[in-house]
Amino acid sequence: MSIRTDALSGLDPAVLLDTAYRQARLGLDEGGIPIGAALVAADGTVLGEGRNRRVQHADPSVHGETDAFRAAGRQRDYSTTIMVTTLAPCWYCSGLIRQFGIGAVVVGENRTFNGGEQWLLDLGIPVTLVDDERCVAMMTDFIGSHPELWNEDIGVPDADGDPTDAAGGLL
Repeated sequence: MSIRTDALSGLDPAVLLDTAYRQARLGLDEGGIPIGAALVAADGTVLGEGRNRRVQHADPSVHGETDAFRAAGRQRDYSTTIMVTTLAPCWYCSGLIRQFGIGAVVVGENRTFNGGEQWLLDLGIPVTLVDDERCVAMMTDFIGSHPELWNEDIGVPDADGDPTDAAGGLL
């Protein structure tokens, strides 16, 4: 499998992030977890967009990235596509990116969670961090208001209501 390292050539990651951000806001407005994503072609065309709908669909597999991936439909080759997500992809979504050879990833923010970001980089998949303040504020507010739902989403038992990982660090 070849993974292109020039998948973002000529594209503005912050502009690509706008679609994912709109999806995250929709998810939040629906009472869900505010993580949005889009699968984008090398020319910037949005192939599919989606949001975390675990709450809305009562389905733990509907993360923002998987929803966008499904909405994009079947592609013959993913190596020139870009997964754009408001939050660093979890291990599940990082696995999807790796499995299908998605060429690059654009991340809105990784302050509240960083999942498999380093693993993707180690595999040679370019990850561009925008560090978008809108995304940071949205997730920080959500985690503060709904720690039990956040912990459920990231697979952490909610013993005391703190959104922490198994090692005790803030996610």
